[in-house]
Amino acid sequence: MNQDHISNGIIKALSVISGVALFLWFLFKIRSVIAYVAIAAVIALIGLPIVNFLKTKLKLKDTFAVVITMLIFVGFIIQLMGIVVPLIIEQGKNLSLLNIQALELNVETLYDHFISHFGITGLDIEQSIKDSQLLSELDFSVIPDFLNSVVSGFGSFSIALFSILFISFFFLLDTEIIETSIMAFVPKGKEKRSKKSLDTIKNLLSRYFIGLVFQILILFTIYTIVLLIFGIENAFVIAFLCALLNLIPYVGPVIGAILMLTLTMSSNLGESFSEVILPKSFHVMIGFLIGQLVDNFFSQPFIFSKSVKSHPLEIFLVIVIAGVLFGVVGLIIAIPTYTAIKVILKEFMSENKIVKALTKNI
Repeated sequence: MNQDHISNGIIKALSVISGVALFLWFLFKIRSVIAYVAIAAVIALIGLPIVNFLKTKLKLKDTFAVVITMLIFVGFIIQLMGIVVPLIIEQGKNLSLLNIQALELNVETLYDHFISHFGITGLDIEQSIKDSQLLSELDFSVIPDFLNSVVSGFGSFSIALFSILFISFFFLLDTEIIETSIMAFVPKGKEKRSKKSLDTIKNLLSRYFIGLVFQILILFTIYTIVLLIFGIENAFVIAFLCALLNLIPYVGPVIGAILMLTLTMSSNLGESFSEVILPKSFHVMIGFLIGQLVDNFFSQPFIFSKSVKSHPLEIFLVIVIAGVLFGVVGLIIAIPTYTAIKVILKEFMSENKIVKALTKNI
């Protein structure tokens, strides 16, 4: 092996490394665009059955079917913003006029009620917190500034929303766009199998995301009924946020429970802790647990078994492993990614014993 050959090998290796690094840098720079495309693809998968229904049952042309479907999505977004935006504006006005000392007093009062009700003053927790001056050091005045930054970011949100809807429209109008793009990278001779895999993945994921929509609606209905029964303010918004958090497996319900408990207690500041705050919070948490039981024993098993056709234990292990490896993002994308991998393995490694066992229901 001469010196020129070694030099050429080093130069080639450095070129490959530089090319990969440049490509990764490019992906990092356009990460927002990648996110838009990914969200648009999910919307397209959810809207695909609606488009097919309008075309097959109502005999509408492709363009009209897609336009009606997008109008349904836009209408849903407008309704959602009609609920959330007025709440944010109202809270922003209240916080801009907020009496910081009164808020600190309310928090201290709630804490005093909690300590005295459960009889744990002997632990001297109260004195420790007062000595640390925790409440006095909390800068509640940053809350209005935070809300102002949220408002200033509304322009960026509008651009993102328009981009996602625009991309979704063309994904629905021409469902072969993604497939054609992927097939361009498929080696020659494997096009047929790859196309079959893509069709199966598209079908399974479409059913899965539609199932998630129904899952959110079921939880939203249960939470709303519970919160309205006990007279919690902004019940619709709280219920929607807690139901939406449930999309994050295992972690989301915990965050949702803390959020619902906190907002329930804070909405009754000034009332008797033992007679109002504690019983009302306890009953709301029972309603939350009922919603979780319905979700865990009815909604999720039905969605997983009917859409992605995987055993609940199999799904549990996949989600846990993805969460350990990739955190919250892994929890969210675990099931769609695993489903796609199973379909591809079945198509190209169908004779493998392990693959055959995992994909027998697909």
